[in-house]
Amino acid sequence: MPFITTADGTEIFYKDWGPKDVQPVVFHHGWPLSSDDWDGQMMFFLSKGYRVIAHDRRGHGRSSQSATGHDMATYVQDAAAVADALDLKNAIHVGHSTGGGEVASYVAKAAPGRVAKAVLISAVPPQMVQTPTNPNGVPMSVFDDIRAQTAANRAQYFWDFTLPFYGFNRDGADVKEGVRMNWWRQGMMGGALAHYAGIAAFSETDFTEDLKAIAVPTLVLHGEDDQIVPIAISGDLSSKLIPGAQYKTYPGYPHGMPATHADQINADILAFIQA
Repeated sequence: MPFITTADGTEIFYKDWGPKDVQPVVFHHGWPLSSDDWDGQMMFFLSKGYRVIAHDRRGHGRSSQSATGHDMATYVQDAAAVADALDLKNAIHVGHSTGGGEVASYVAKAAPGRVAKAVLISAVPPQMVQTPTNPNGVPMSVFDDIRAQTAANRAQYFWDFTLPFYGFNRDGADVKEGVRMNWWRQGMMGGALAHYAGIAAFSETDFTEDLKAIAVPTLVLHGEDDQIVPIAISGDLSSKLIPGAQYKTYPGYPHGMPATHADQINADILAFIQA
């Protein structure tokens, strides 16, 4: 399997499909998943003639279950190591949830010519946790509970978490057990320590300055019924902080809308890329 070895010896697994001489679309997954979460998007954009790439974040999926580096700055360094090793240029970077934060920070700091456009889907920026400067954020007690459940009862907690993640707990929802099992499978492939430590990375990192520094065309997509990353503290704010951002919201769509509503999300990303 293909791996990139980072400066601290961590092995980052990646997928790289399609012709090497066409524009790459790079996907960054959410917590606690893996690059497999993008299968629907990768197959779609591959069929449209793009090169598609995704990696497993350290401690997730098939990457090393490292004991350290589970912070946003290191996640971004790892993503940059993959992009540099593959010499990706003029790439479109697409991030979901935690991966959206990773994209925002990477794109803000990337060398000229590396990035053409960015897409943030159900993304955690600008900052999730409630602080004196972010009074409308999610209380720390919520993330402390996620930590406690991840440390003590990860398998059951992850299974239960799929319900609000995909909106399957809503009245009349079309619950797809295969989608739930695939989420659980990805989560349990990763390391408990990485998942535990990564909670602070996605909830406490302040991406405000990164968002302001993004200088490429950016599309922000968010479901209005997102129960995991509430739209009012994320998409609504990020779209105002990113210069010239395009913003589209979806009534009734859940956090996991790239899976539950793949046809719509894929079409909107394609239109943005081709515009």
